[in-house]
Parts: sequence; C-alpha cells; structure tokens
Amino acid sequence: MPELPEVEVSRQGLLPHLRGKRVLAATVRATRLRQEIPPELPRLLAGLTLQDIARRGKYLVFDFGRGWLILHLGMSGSLRLVAPGTPPQKHDHFDLCFADTVMRLRDPRRFGTLAWTEAPPEHHPLLAVLGIEPLSPEFDGQWLHGAMRKRSAPIKPVLMDGHLLVGVGNIYASESLYHAGICPLRAANRIGRERCDRLANAVRETLEASIAAGGSSVRDYVHSDGGAGCFQLSCAVYDRNGEPCPACGTPVRSARQAGRSTYWCPRCQR
Repeated sequence: MPELPEVEVSRQGLLPHLRGKRVLAATVRATRLRQEIPPELPRLLAGLTLQDIARRGKYLVFDFGRGWLILHLGMSGSLRLVAPGTPPQKHDHFDLCFADTVMRLRDPRRFGTLAWTEAPPEHHPLLAVLGIEPLSPEFDGQWLHGAMRKRSAPIKPVLMDGHLLVGVGNIYASESLYHAGICPLRAANRIGRERCDRLANAVRETLEASIAAGGSSVRDYVHSDGGAGCFQLSCAVYDRNGEPCPACGTPVRSARQAGRSTYWCPRCQR
C-alpha cells in the first residue's frame, strides 16, 4: 500500500505540472472503488482551476477553490501524468484532463477512494478521524511518550494506527524501530521517555529518507512519471528474514503482528 512517503512523492511530482491549471474535463470509468464515486464529479470539476495539492496522512487533497477532491490510493493505486489522447488501460479508472496533460488514476485492486467536499476538508469523515502527522512539529518524543502510556499493545501495530499517527506503514514502522533499537514486540507503555525520543526521531528520519529516495516500490506504486521508488533497496531489516543484521550480523527474525509481517534484529532491538 502506498504510505506517507509515496503519497508525498506523488504530491511533489504532480504539483509543479498541475497547479494553476484549468480542468477541461474529468472522466470516470468505474462506478465505485472502495466507495461509490460521486456520479456528479465530472460536472463539478469541469472548468475549475487547481489551486494547490495538500497531503493529509495518506490522502491527497486537491484544492479547487470552490471545493476539494479527496483521493486515496488504496492498496495498489498510483497517479501518472500522461499525454492527452493516451488510451486508458484496464485498471485506469479516473482521468483529470488539462489542456496539456492528464492526471490518471490506476488502481488494479479498486481499494482507492475519490470523494468531493465543499466544506473544509479537515471536517470530512475520511480526514477528521486521522491522527497526528509524524513530520509535523507537534510530533516528538514527549508527544509519543504521552500517547503510549495507556497502550499495552505491542509498539509496532500501535505505530501503524492511523487514528493515532498517520502514514507509518509496515516498512517504515519496522525500519524506525530498528534504528531506535526497540523490539517491535515490546508493549508500547513499557517504552520510556528517552527511548520515545529516539523512536520519534527515527520515525521522522526514516520517512524523510524514503521521500528523498522516491518512496518504496514493492508492488504497484510508481511515480507520476512512471518511475519507481528505491527506498526498499536500503532497508536494514524489512523483508530480510534470516539475512544478517547490517550492524551486528545476527540473523534478522520475522513474525506476524496484526496480520502484517514484522522484521527485527533480536540483538540490536530490545
């Protein structure tokens, strides 16, 4: 699933090509993805000028002045810029057409979301329930320690709880815990303030490193120009079960947590 870094890389790739441009047409080729696509969306978008693209968690928010298009890439979605007249392929479900380019949503598994709101987007039900942004100034060790105090679940699934902290997906939770030296099986409320400081810094640095690397292309995710991210090539523990830890040489272990694969070094992470 595209996580915070992949969504942010998509935003950064689209913004210079689309901001300030007028929508000529919008084409919807599927009645629903994860939810029903508003049937009036083409009519609402036609003629509007895109003023900005923001990100909230794993959602992109397209600001058209009179309303906002909220988009989630789901499990397998990606956004590409293609030339006008480029024939759509099987899983190309939505086009936003401008004079010189087309933003095309490809979503093979149809778990993405397209929604429209004319109220402030932060009040929309999709966004109102989201937790703190890990790249915001408010996120630090003090906040994390306070948020962990009443949570006895293992720290890794807690980090991935989007109602608490947005965008820290499976890869980034495993890598952040490795760099902070914390075992993913440890109860969240048993992590002290000093270690929370290290973990908050590790989360921020891991996400920033992934954004700089263009995100992670594990399955379907690609950039708006069709290129792939490469952060997954530098992972210390993710998807490296049985391979030596890059720091100490101990074989990396894996387990299932909340239905997801977890990876850690049993010597470096306590």
